Amino acid sequence: MKAAEQILETQLGAVTWIHILYPDLQQMEKFAEKYGINAYQLSDSMQPGHLPKFEQQEHYRFLILRALLPKIPDRNTSMGHLSGKVAFFYNQEKVITICRHQFNFFEDLGDDYQSSEELVIALMIRIFHTYESPLKLLSDKVDNIEKIIFLRNFSRISLEDLYFHKTKTRVIKKLLQISQNVIGQIQLKAEHQSAFQDVKDKIFGLILGFEETLENSNNLLNTYLSITARKSNDVMKLMTIFSAFFLPLTFIVGVYGMNFKYMPELNWVDGYYYALGLMAAVCMVIFIWFRRKKII
Repeated sequence: MKAAEQILETQLGAVTWIHILYPDLQQMEKFAEKYGINAYQLSDSMQPGHLPKFEQQEHYRFLILRALLPKIPDRNTSMGHLSGKVAFFYNQEKVITICRHQFNFFEDLGDDYQSSEELVIALMIRIFHTYESPLKLLSDKVDNIEKIIFLRNFSRISLEDLYFHKTKTRVIKKLLQISQNVIGQIQLKAEHQSAFQDVKDKIFGLILGFEETLENSNNLLNTYLSITARKSNDVMKLMTIFSAFFLPLTFIVGVYGMNFKYMPELNWVDGYYYALGLMAAVCMVIFIWFRRKKII
């Protein structure tokens, strides 16, 4: 069931903040006409899966960022399922935000903002804070999988789980890199540069964190594949050893199992014991050869 559109207008100090939740296209067209919003940018703000971007207009600036959702799905790695879009339209006195998800960081913003840039920076910081908890969860999961592989039951690890973990980490890192490029295009007043630098530093730190987790995921996947290949090789080695013992024994049994009437050994009184002794001798020779070659 589609949620109804909500338009909340709040005065935060010297800034008017209009927050639109679950936007409706027809209502948004009227809203865009009232505030002179570009039709193409309105279309971008309505697209759930739009990537981060920044555009400078004559009377306002347009910004799209993506915040990670509180619950990241286990079996879905698309950007639209991992994150939610937040669109900004802002000028000197007004900030308009458009969102399709009920994020907690829109609450308790305070009411002491002297400019729209100050409010936008505060929202940016809160948006990128949503990446901290998933980073910790993904990093902890890598450590847990590593412990299971080396210290516990190796068979409990699923290659599918490793794939989804790696892909989610890669997608989120790519999203942060796009956001970093977009943030670098924004120009703010001198008095806000220090706070804005905190946003840039936050993104940079998150990228490093996800990059490290992605590298650990790749190493873990390679380790998993190496251990799996080693176990397969051990099985093949064991089967080869058994084959080396039983192949000559099978040959001897095959020879003396032929139904020819005139075979010299068939009339031997102790032929049966000679055959068993020959088999034992062959096995002993093979065993000694394997030991000398350090195969077993």
